[in-house]
Amino acid sequence: MSAMSNYLENALVNATLRNTTYTSPATVYVGLFTTDPTDAGSGTEVSGGSYARQSAAFAAPSNGASATSADVTFPQATANWGTVTHFGVFDASSSGNLLYHGALDTSKAIETGDVFKIASGNLTITLA
Repeated sequence: MSAMSNYLENALVNATLRNTTYTSPATVYVGLFTTDPTDAGSGTEVSGGSYARQSAAFAAPSNGASATSADVTFPQATANWGTVTHFGVFDASSSGNLLYHGALDTSKAIETGDVFKIASGNLTITLA
């Protein structure tokens, strides 16, 4: 299950009800978290050990849901990243705005040498 960030909620309300322009990002990036990022984007994102957000492509939506259309593969960890519990979808490769977030189905401890991959179709954003 995914949730929208406060930033995106406000941007979409403004765009649809107040005729305020919202420019969607050309590329979105998936980040990994060791704590819940929450709607406010206040969680603990992984850092160090060669970690970097990864770009993601999403298929056309159906019934309010869109899934990744290709694998999202993170670089090999050169240090322990901790236990990854959540993901976030951002509008930039660093800093930027959190758009969507959610819990992973299964938490995963990422240790030196590990590669974390989200297989195509396994990350779905759903608007309800």
